[in-house]
Amino acid sequence: MKHYRSVYATFRDREQAAEIARILVNEGLVACVNVIDKISSIYRWQGEVIEDTETVFFAKTIESSVEAVIARIVQLHSYDIPCVLALPIVGGHPPYLDWIDQSVRG
Repeated sequence: MKHYRSVYATFRDREQAAEIARILVNEGLVACVNVIDKISSIYRWQGEVIEDTETVFFAKTIESSVEAVIARIVQLHSYDIPCVLALPIVGGHPPYLDWIDQSVRG
């Protein structure tokens, strides 16, 4: 079985998340991206605790494309140090996983 990954990332707003999602899908790096708007984030930045509203996305891809996906997100992102994490997908609906394979050019 191929190894699948979900790439989790946060963004300043929905527009930036959707723009980067479209680029990743159009370039064949990911099969799909779910964009979830208006999450609450509490984090430490430059010595202060910040409370902010962000947008998160989950992109579905294959293991061999993860490094390229992360590099592309970082290249396009507006944050100095963007949150970009690759998470393993340990199972799923086989036809959906097949669709990921067919959609990603990895």
